[in-house]
Amino acid sequence: MRPRRGRTRAELVALLGRAGLETAGQWGPENVLTPAAAWRPVASYETVPTVTVRDDRPDLVPALNAQWHRLAREHGVIDEKGEFLIHVGDDDAWARVRLAPVWDLAGVLGDRPGQPEFVTLSVDGDALVGVTCEEYEVWLVAVEGIRERREEEARAAARESAEERAAAWEGLRGARLRPTRRLWGTWVDWLGFNDAASDEVLIRLLDLGVESFLHRTSSAAVLDAAVAHPDPRIRAALAERRRSTAPEQWTALVLGEESPARRALFVGIAAARGGLTEAGHERIATDPSPLVRVEAARTPGLPSHLLTALAADPDPSVRAAAGGGDTRQQTAAIDRAAHEESAAHEDPHTRQTLAADPHTHPDVLALLAADENADVRRTLAAHPSLPADALAALLADENEPVRRAASVHPALSEEQRAACLPGLDLDGMRHDVPWVRDLHGDPEAMRRLAASCHPLLRGTVARARHLPPDVVERLARDEDRVVRLFLAESCDDAPADMLLEVWQWWNGSFSSPGRPRTHPNFPRAGLLPYATDPHPRLRQLALDDPESTPELVERFSRDEDGEVRLRAATDPRLSAASAVRLLDDGSAPVRHAAARHPALPARSLVRALRDRELMRDAVMNPALPEPVMHWMIDTAVAGLEEQRP
Repeated sequence: MRPRRGRTRAELVALLGRAGLETAGQWGPENVLTPAAAWRPVASYETVPTVTVRDDRPDLVPALNAQWHRLAREHGVIDEKGEFLIHVGDDDAWARVRLAPVWDLAGVLGDRPGQPEFVTLSVDGDALVGVTCEEYEVWLVAVEGIRERREEEARAAARESAEERAAAWEGLRGARLRPTRRLWGTWVDWLGFNDAASDEVLIRLLDLGVESFLHRTSSAAVLDAAVAHPDPRIRAALAERRRSTAPEQWTALVLGEESPARRALFVGIAAARGGLTEAGHERIATDPSPLVRVEAARTPGLPSHLLTALAADPDPSVRAAAGGGDTRQQTAAIDRAAHEESAAHEDPHTRQTLAADPHTHPDVLALLAADENADVRRTLAAHPSLPADALAALLADENEPVRRAASVHPALSEEQRAACLPGLDLDGMRHDVPWVRDLHGDPEAMRRLAASCHPLLRGTVARARHLPPDVVERLARDEDRVVRLFLAESCDDAPADMLLEVWQWWNGSFSSPGRPRTHPNFPRAGLLPYATDPHPRLRQLALDDPESTPELVERFSRDEDGEVRLRAATDPRLSAASAVRLLDDGSAPVRHAAARHPALPARSLVRALRDRELMRDAVMNPALPEPVMHWMIDTAVAGLEEQRP
């Protein structure tokens, strides 16, 4: 393929219009090969032209248009509706077009008239005619039976001997052209996400400064290496990325940090994600830095004798954090911050901190209800001891997020909540209501709140891991589909019929990527009849049935719907030949999944490792040999050494 970059989609549409092509549908149909794959038989060393036209003939443009049109008709590129697909090298997708009454492809789709560069493909993806310029000639290349050709090429690629496999890996490492920074940079950035990567590989990546995989590894050796790593960026990444870490590791991470500010930061994160050991609590409560002692005072589970000691700390900020501060000082500070002009006293972060502090005096809370900063008022709306007048003011606030936060306050009655709902925007991202989440273990509270008129309260109930059967039944029929979604994602008691209903319109979030399909109650048996269902999201479920076969996987790998092909591309029973074929699938997610499939032959995997689009997925393929992983790291180390002054 000979791409010419730089045009926007609008510019490309305008170009096609000047060539006399009318768009006939959406860009990028998913059930044909990619433009890059279509260009291969047109512009490669093995290409044999179907027709050649000398570029010095006086009627070059009319002759080229005539020859293209003849070949496109003869080989079935133009269908009975007059439609076909075209790629001009400016976009990664096909354009579906038809010829206008007056058209001129050879005169417009090139650097200049008579030097055209484009490929046209039938709508069914089985025939193409490409036009490309060579020295002194313009070549027209016609290819039929593309689907069968792709199948045969894939079968041939899958027939790989042990010698050919070894030669493929040796060819990658022994190539004359060294990998570019972009290539080896992508390799090492994503190698840590390869499930087959050993502890040694992962620790070498840490030494290279790569830490993006830390949130997913469960290796004690790798985590210990990160805790003790000399690079502070690695230690910081461990604190930021890990959602669950053993108290012993958190303690080692905190106590091994020299910077007081970073120790304080780590203490705050550890408090929310696993806590410290008893010895760790003792150490942070007596830390030389008041920054750390402030965080120690805020740590849940801190022994009472330590909290008492911190309440008498010589530093006033530590005493305030421990509950020993002077409320009158707080009130004065907020009054100054709200009314004085000095920038030093107009810190909204400080006011927001007080708005969240459960020990803040009611007089201060009342003052904050009129704060000019909406974030301060929104934080205040969740305060459990909010005075009634302040709550009423926040319910009438001009800022919608503030009103939304106030509408879930525990002090409100259901009648008051119902009055709040009109005008609230509940279509965006929803977060749990903390006080409802704290009641997840109380069955009676869950029953009461599951009947609330407010979707945010019902949705937080649905986030409980376990719920009484009657609550589950109620929420599974909730009119708000986000409530049903939360039940499907979080509650282990969610019923099978509701999970199946949710699956038809939801395929997983970042926080719950596999749900609802990976839910333990999701139906597995009896799904084979869905294999012929017209709904593609139901059709693909047939592969989850224990009675499904490798033959069904192969059939689905050729399905018209990209999502069904994607499900086949992730199935371990997929054949090596189909994995190769799907590398050129018209759907990008399918191509990426194929590049990660362990059945992919080495020669195809090497090609994917050098492909700009697929290299990230290919380096995560578990079939990647460990010696190749180490070679990739060695290549990155050498590249970085060369760049140092």
